[in-house]
Amino acid sequence: MKKIIHMNFVSRIDKKKVDNNQALTMASCCNPDMFTWIQSLPPITQWKTSSMSVCICSSSSSSHPSLKLSVAKNPHSSTLSISIVADFSVFIPLWASKPLTINPKSSKLLDEGAISCLMLNFIQDVLSYGSNKNNSLIRFPKLESVSGLKGIFNLSFLTLALLICIYEAPVDLRSACLNTLKNQLACSQLREASKTLMRLLGSNLEEQWMRSINLAITNWIVELQATHRTLMKTPSPLFSYSISTFGLWKVQLYCPVIAMDIESSSNPSVDDQRLLFSLHYHQLEGVIQVNYKVIVQEKWIDVMLNIDNIRCNIIRLVNETLMNERGVGADDKHFPSRVSLQVTPTLQSNILSVSVSKSTENPAREIEIEKSIETSFDPPNSFLGLKVSAGETTTISMKPWKFEQSVNGYSGSLNWFLHDSVDGREVVSSKPSKLALINPKAWFKDRYSNLHRPFTRQGGVIFAGDEYGEKIWWKVDKSAMGKTMEWEIRGWIWLTYWPNKHRTFYNETRRLEFREILHLNIS
Repeated sequence: MKKIIHMNFVSRIDKKKVDNNQALTMASCCNPDMFTWIQSLPPITQWKTSSMSVCICSSSSSSHPSLKLSVAKNPHSSTLSISIVADFSVFIPLWASKPLTINPKSSKLLDEGAISCLMLNFIQDVLSYGSNKNNSLIRFPKLESVSGLKGIFNLSFLTLALLICIYEAPVDLRSACLNTLKNQLACSQLREASKTLMRLLGSNLEEQWMRSINLAITNWIVELQATHRTLMKTPSPLFSYSISTFGLWKVQLYCPVIAMDIESSSNPSVDDQRLLFSLHYHQLEGVIQVNYKVIVQEKWIDVMLNIDNIRCNIIRLVNETLMNERGVGADDKHFPSRVSLQVTPTLQSNILSVSVSKSTENPAREIEIEKSIETSFDPPNSFLGLKVSAGETTTISMKPWKFEQSVNGYSGSLNWFLHDSVDGREVVSSKPSKLALINPKAWFKDRYSNLHRPFTRQGGVIFAGDEYGEKIWWKVDKSAMGKTMEWEIRGWIWLTYWPNKHRTFYNETRRLEFREILHLNIS
């Protein structure tokens, strides 16, 4: 496997042999439920072998290895160890848990405390694969108060297995299992479990969790593209989830930049590896927060939406030192160039009308014309004794971001467009001239530090309700009273790269699309 950038992105396979006859497969490889399998293991006193195992994933060919979860008792203590192993006719350990204490009074092999410790072990080791280490203390509520414990346990385990497969597994096993693990993680039960896990982690650890996963996915995609020597459809483009609570709809999304679709590129086969490293090892982190209100009128119901906060940040997946060593530095990366949202009631039989507020006004255009005449006398032998010159200065003032609203059927659309502050052209649909790319005074040079930058210093954008708070509202028939309505939020985010500090003519625009379903009680 190509060793890319991560300090752990090397093979750490211990060739210690384990007697394969001790392994007992007790579950199907198709959709492994590790929580149920572990909970169903008999007390250790009833074991006839020193270990038991279950298949996580395997190739369709019997000659290829499989990835397994193994539970083994420690001969010199009353503890168990759980490991992820590669089964090549002998077991090759890829990962091992901390020792788990057995409670002799429990009817199950692992009691609630041991299960909690094991799940915490999974989560901590997923976080450890991230480049930005953080010693934040992870605290969970008592497990009896956590709903959907099985889903959270399986999600955290399979996420760890995905990272182990990317970083630690031999090539034959990795290529066979990664797509299986990805599909298992994308099933509806685990997507629902991910919402609960994110709430348990809290926002700060959630960001670390996603950066760790997307760093691994970026490495995986870089390896695939290097192997196939061509641009290809990426294996895991986006993770998003939504919540609806207390008058607020929220959509959280994460996507590695390398996994976004390329809409336009000045040179698809660019060979500047340092630039590509800087562009690839970032992720988009987005938050869409929309306030909603239900107002019951005499003959109809108003459902009103307005923007609370929209945030798009481009975040490094590696530390700054490595970005400077392998890339062209932290100042050359993509920037948001367009954001588009569309909100649609999925069942429209009760909808009477939809209305939008006005878009922001066209930016003020200040034109200052300054004319001057200069005169001078030349020596007597010149053809003319008088020189006259005239000059004219034009100043244009305009906002970099333009906000628009529109209606399509019963869908309300909100759009933010970034414009070049020099010529006013829309960035996402235009390409800078080569002259502009080398002009040190162009607006996109020093774009994270100059006075009139259209981004935050970290390279993101924030659209808040105080400036972009114009509302969309639907009139709904009163027959919807007491019902729960389903609404779809679709979104598109465009990221563009134009050179900043690095000398290059390369530029590109990428795009992602997300879709979430939210619910609204009409009462």
